[in-house]
Amino acid sequence: MSGNNCTVVKEFIILGLTDDPNLRVILFVTFLGVYTLTLLGNLSIITLIRNNSQLHSPMYLFLSHLAFVDIGYSSTVTPVMLKSFLVDKTIIPPGGCAIQLFFGSIFGTAECFLLAVMAYDRFVAICNPLLYYTNMSPKICTLLLITPYLGGCVNAWSFTGCLLNLSFCGSNKINHFFCDYSPLLKLSYSHNHLTEILPAASTGSIILITVLIILISYMYIFFSVLKISSTEGRSKAFSTCTSHLTAVTLFYGTLTFIYVIPKSSYSTDENKVVSVFYIVIIPMLNPLIYSLRNSEMKGALRKLLSRTQHF
Repeated sequence: MSGNNCTVVKEFIILGLTDDPNLRVILFVTFLGVYTLTLLGNLSIITLIRNNSQLHSPMYLFLSHLAFVDIGYSSTVTPVMLKSFLVDKTIIPPGGCAIQLFFGSIFGTAECFLLAVMAYDRFVAICNPLLYYTNMSPKICTLLLITPYLGGCVNAWSFTGCLLNLSFCGSNKINHFFCDYSPLLKLSYSHNHLTEILPAASTGSIILITVLIILISYMYIFFSVLKISSTEGRSKAFSTCTSHLTAVTLFYGTLTFIYVIPKSSYSTDENKVVSVFYIVIIPMLNPLIYSLRNSEMKGALRKLLSRTQHF
């Protein structure tokens, strides 16, 4: 390291979204509100599902875990981003960076798998309704819930393992609002083909597998719904999928921008904006998407509010 005539990095500086002091105040208030809504919305969904026996079905079990993952995903990044709006220099040690990257990867990957699991659940419910509770038994549901977290851990280790093998010397400024792998890789002087390819291959494989599961599930759903003779029956069947399709479109649309579109076709600032959307905004939107278009969720909420008013 002495031969490189530079100092070993013992801390990183996160540059954040902007240097403009006035804009930082506006963004702090805005994202504090977004984070508060994220926590309230997702905690409300978990509480409603746990306290209402009518919502004790596989579909809502998966939804409660999606809400938990959204809380974890947002909480991994948003507090650090909020801090960057309040202080002149946001400092984070290498160990803190590794932890943030690890948990961010776990929750982000788990969200991909959960959206695929929820698509499979809708496939079973619509295409094989009579065998739904047989095909979605407690044992199968447990297996379907273990997979997202296990897949998240495997993907997180691919990122964190490669990060721990990198050496940093000289520049320590991360041009992002959190410890993302790509800007960290740019700062390293010791990266090789494995540290470049392994995380990208792992993430790409997960996106490809989960997207295929979602596409195949909805292809079967589409043809099954077409066989329903009544217009009302078709509408009811499609209505159970619209919330999930909306969430899938938002999440995978932004992931495609980050991981599929060539890096040379967009700037670092655009990357930051898209990252804000899928890490900070989408976890806030998901509770609204799943509750506003779901009559059972709205009914459970009304019951809970009426009980609260009596007390």
